[in-house]
Amino acid sequence: MQQEIKITKTSTSKLKDIDFDNIPLGKAFTDHMFICEYEDGAWQNPRIEALALIPTHPAAMALHYGQAIFEGMKATVGKDNTPLLFRPEENAKRLNHSAARMGMPAVPEELFVEAAKQIVGVEHNWIPPQEGSALYLRPFMYADEPFIGMRAATSYKFIIICSPAGPFFTKKIRLYAETEYIRAANGGTGEAKAAGNYAAAILPTEKAKAKGFDQVLWLDANEHKYVQEVGTMNIFFKVGGKFITPTTDGSILKGITRDSVITLLKDKGFEVEERPITIDEVIQYSKDGKLEEAFGTGTAVAIAMVEAIGYNEEVITLPEANPVSEDMKVTLDEIKAQKREDTHGWIIPVSIEEKVG
Repeated sequence: MQQEIKITKTSTSKLKDIDFDNIPLGKAFTDHMFICEYEDGAWQNPRIEALALIPTHPAAMALHYGQAIFEGMKATVGKDNTPLLFRPEENAKRLNHSAARMGMPAVPEELFVEAAKQIVGVEHNWIPPQEGSALYLRPFMYADEPFIGMRAATSYKFIIICSPAGPFFTKKIRLYAETEYIRAANGGTGEAKAAGNYAAAILPTEKAKAKGFDQVLWLDANEHKYVQEVGTMNIFFKVGGKFITPTTDGSILKGITRDSVITLLKDKGFEVEERPITIDEVIQYSKDGKLEEAFGTGTAVAIAMVEAIGYNEEVITLPEANPVSEDMKVTLDEIKAQKREDTHGWIIPVSIEEKVG
């Protein structure tokens, strides 16, 4: 039986301090958070309460052994200002996939989805109305048992915080194919949305930025030639009228936006190949005039069109026109705003009245 989520609303709100036309990226947070604890083999005391600091023991195992995972979701506004979630059940499944790989307990999918719906119901006024903006949800779980020793923790916290967000990339991006550092290897944690994956990416990303690029284009760990994914995105290439995206082979995150885009591309009659593709192939396609478009997909960015790709001392430039990339971006945005028919049942409306009473 699903536990009832207790809601305790704060009497003061920071909403008046937010300028939705100038939202500081990742720095503004809503008034409330969802939180529950895993103790004695079960998730307990699910609740929504005022956003606050969380007391943490210095020996909390996440700080020492890295048992920490997260998800990314967005809430948008649809018809009649109805709050909407996009495929939240897929985020629940992926969180649990990450949890399994990291030796952490699963969160019941119905609890995850209900918690997301209720926190959005409480914080619906924080959803920016501007096109391309959204309320970003960050569900995460970490080991908070105080223990110094190498084993799975016995206690955890599962929390959802929310942050209003504007468009992530407002221009095309430049990618640098990394040949020294790696993001993930087969048998590792690349397919999990684990905090440590992103920690390992920080230094290479800063180095790429210093060279004039925006993100790292990761290559495989063994040969440094097979394209994997971008820093915060999956990647697609349009070659000779069809699309190629790397196979999610265990070292590549199974993106929910990626899966949605594959479905939409097929809806529009495009052939989509999920297969290994090398950086040398990409460069040769460019030289032959066959590389027509490239774009990244992810929750935060939705669709990010690629302007150029650097590899060693070579830089290839993508064509200026991005008709399919732009169409994918518009299609996703319109589905998420209920301006286009949702033929796949991806949109989950949130009833404000039921969720804040």
